Amino acid sequence: MSLPYLIMALVTLQRLGELVIASSNTRHLRAQGAVEYGRNHYPVMVALHASWLAALWFSVGGRPVNMVLLSVFIVLQALRIWVLATLGRRWTTRIIVLPGAPLATGGPFRFLRHPNYCVVVGEIAVLPLVFGLTGVAVLFTLLNAAMLWVRIGAEGKVLYGDAGPLPAADA
Repeated sequence: MSLPYLIMALVTLQRLGELVIASSNTRHLRAQGAVEYGRNHYPVMVALHASWLAALWFSVGGRPVNMVLLSVFIVLQALRIWVLATLGRRWTTRIIVLPGAPLATGGPFRFLRHPNYCVVVGEIAVLPLVFGLTGVAVLFTLLNAAMLWVRIGAEGKVLYGDAGPLPAADA
């Protein structure tokens, strides 16, 4: 297996593993009375990330690997793990709110309101650049920016009371 495909296999396995963790955490949170918000945009977000991975899988064959940018991507993975470890059972790919639970303020949340989204922005841009795929990086960075505008808006309303009162569940 060539290095680009090995990298893609590892990233894909990581993402699939994260979906298993997120699903388990979602079930755990719902069992405690947590409520999901922003359900309508979730399939679009999943499609965006799946399309990003698919575009990379179809494009990386025979491409050189920029080891400096690969190192940056690895640092981003360490930051991702820090976010997930900080949130523990509260981490999920959905907007799941446990009423009365305090917001995370430790780990990377001491420095940023949305550290995971910062990591995702970096990943979506950097991984294609590892393979010299500037067009893929630009396209998916723009699509992700639009997705995050919706996602962070929905999450902000729920978690921080931005732009008024809490929306109804599943809004």
